[in-house]
Amino acid sequence: MKSRYTWQYLPQPRASLVTELAQKCQLAPAVIRLLINRGLTEQATIEKFLNPGVDQLHDPLLLFDMAKAVARIRQAIEANQLITIYGDYDADGVTSTSIMLETLESLGANVTIYIPDRFSEGYGPHQTSFEKIIAAGTQLIITVDNGVSGNAPITYAQKQGVDVIVTDHHELPPELPPAFAIIHPRHPAGQYPFGDLSGVGVAFKVASALLEETASDSFDLAAIGTVCDLVSLTDENRVLVSLGLQQLQQSTRPGINALCQVAGIEQASLDEQTIGFAIGPRLNSLGRLGDAKDGVKLMTTFDPDEATELAKFVQTQNERRQQYVKEIATTALAMAQAPENQQRQTLVLAHEGWHEGVLGIVASRIVDATGKPTLVLTQRDDHTLKGSGRSVQAFNLFSALDHSRDLMTSFGGHHMAAGLVLPAANLPALAAGLEAQATAVDLSQQANDTLAVDLQLTVPEVTSDFLKASRQLAPFGTDNPAPKIAITPEKVTAVRAIGADHAHLKFKLTTETTSLDVIAFQKGQYADDLQAADHVTVVGELGENEWQGRRTLQLQLTDMATSGLEIIDKRTTHLTRHLFTYTATYVFFSAKLQQQLTAFLPADATAVLASADFKVVGATLVLVDLPPALSDLQTLLQQHQTEYERLVAFFYMQHPVYLAGLPTRGEFARLFKFTTTHKGINLRTQLPTLAKYLKLKKDLLIFMIQVFSDLGFVKIVEGVMDGVAQPAKAALQSAASYQQRQQQMNAEQVLVYSKYSELKNWLNAHTVPDEGAKRNVS
Repeated sequence: MKSRYTWQYLPQPRASLVTELAQKCQLAPAVIRLLINRGLTEQATIEKFLNPGVDQLHDPLLLFDMAKAVARIRQAIEANQLITIYGDYDADGVTSTSIMLETLESLGANVTIYIPDRFSEGYGPHQTSFEKIIAAGTQLIITVDNGVSGNAPITYAQKQGVDVIVTDHHELPPELPPAFAIIHPRHPAGQYPFGDLSGVGVAFKVASALLEETASDSFDLAAIGTVCDLVSLTDENRVLVSLGLQQLQQSTRPGINALCQVAGIEQASLDEQTIGFAIGPRLNSLGRLGDAKDGVKLMTTFDPDEATELAKFVQTQNERRQQYVKEIATTALAMAQAPENQQRQTLVLAHEGWHEGVLGIVASRIVDATGKPTLVLTQRDDHTLKGSGRSVQAFNLFSALDHSRDLMTSFGGHHMAAGLVLPAANLPALAAGLEAQATAVDLSQQANDTLAVDLQLTVPEVTSDFLKASRQLAPFGTDNPAPKIAITPEKVTAVRAIGADHAHLKFKLTTETTSLDVIAFQKGQYADDLQAADHVTVVGELGENEWQGRRTLQLQLTDMATSGLEIIDKRTTHLTRHLFTYTATYVFFSAKLQQQLTAFLPADATAVLASADFKVVGATLVLVDLPPALSDLQTLLQQHQTEYERLVAFFYMQHPVYLAGLPTRGEFARLFKFTTTHKGINLRTQLPTLAKYLKLKKDLLIFMIQVFSDLGFVKIVEGVMDGVAQPAKAALQSAASYQQRQQQMNAEQVLVYSKYSELKNWLNAHTVPDEGAKRNVS
């Protein structure tokens, strides 16, 4: 198994510097090494990093237009003007809306919220939406987590005499909208010291400016939105999340309490991973499947009963979302693995009836599984396709799609993700265009995405003390990732696929004295591969698993690689054209079969006879049919051991014999007696009658007659068989045909009727002359 990523082992810091800082900061050397690799090399910066506090937050009035916006909002409050908060349907948008709503309500504002529908309106301001809002009496619109690209609708609102205050953090367009005020951490006319606030971070800043003090009651919501939006967890964001986690762990907010209860979250130990993998997906499920306003209600309600009902609904929606993802991802992955897609550098997967709200999640799953940039689209009733795309570091998805902009009705995104709508008829052209762009950048030759590995440890070095020390760097996220550790254990044990559908993988890294549990989500299909692997190196994040009140260390797998030969199991009883898709050397043991199937091979493949003198073309060797004997295969593999890195096994059997077995001595005796009493048996015409008379299967009878012929018990001339009077005694096992059948049965048993792990072990053991020799292709 090759690694999904290219591992980049971070350099080991100078030992003297580690020792010096460890003494000054009173920290474990391992923690100092992690801090240095994050660019923190001074005592003052380290102590500031490890002790985030309110004093590290910047003055909100430093944001461009903040004073102007605050004055306009206060004017609206004093005049009792209706203010509409125009939000967004993801977790960042929901929490941004919630903070702004709570703040304005606390100041006595006449305020309402509007969150656009993901499917009918989509992201950001829309003129039709603004028309409805203004018609309802709104006199001031405040956007949160959106708006900076809403030029046309904001122009419309301003012309209607309705001011728009934009609070946003997304990429700035070439032309800013004519809003009354634009509050953005990277405003071109501003000089705010931290440009990576999320939407909820900007809303928090506005709230603090309006309150004329830090909006400390909103740290919990700010933490949720900041973590879920995957912004940089440094500077102010680190403070917001750190203080927000403390608040969340002790929160009396009814919505948080109820959500933790239905999700099975232990609130007192809630951390950034809980937000990212439990709270965030649940809030996002509302906008993915329906109305995100329920998320705002849940976050802002003071009624415990209402909170409980809303939390139960959120849980139901999340379960629906998970089921959609599971069903669609299963189908999409099968499509991705189809022969025609295996040859592609990019994937465009379209299907009728897929739910629009989860296609981005599915696209991410397919990229994780295949390493290929992927578009996942659903066909709608109006003969259009709508969907999402995800990419890899080496392929700018936005730029690639931009070359086919004329094929799409709408499209937007960035380097790693995109959303698009197009007429269904344009799908083949779009897929061809995407593949052409992959060829233009030589994507197939690009390196895998990189994965930074902080430390290489042995199993005994992975301790609770190490985990406790490394957690001092939390909260983890973008630009401050959880430490990735690489471990190469003495062996891997207790490998098993777990979960209701065996989707996940669990195993142990073991030495003679210690072991460490590993959990690998969505990797259940690799259980057999892992069991058969020679040596394994895993990379993951260390954490704890709690089961029945007992906490144990557990590594959550990010990536793994095994040494040894890469073996692909494609064993089959039927050879079809779609099997022959590999650019490889196809080896045949049967010359007749080679002649029949050579036309099936790709143009850049080659077909050879096992008995011929040949060189493997490419790194892949495909074993098409079954060898007459295991020794024939062993000889082949050893002769070419340095020429291939991958074996693909078809092992097609033209005339299988293993299940039929060998005749008994009694059956041989019946045939012998018959041949001594009957003469002139025409095998061409009388064989079926003879098989029926002797109560033998026809194929088995043919074999027995061949054995008798080899031993001189019968003579066959022009298809007519006669028994030989008083033949010389000979053991049945000495006949060449008997020995050939035994060898074929052995070959079938080992190569065909074996588990994958057994087959892999045999091939690995017989690939090289000495068992000590190893091959590393990962």
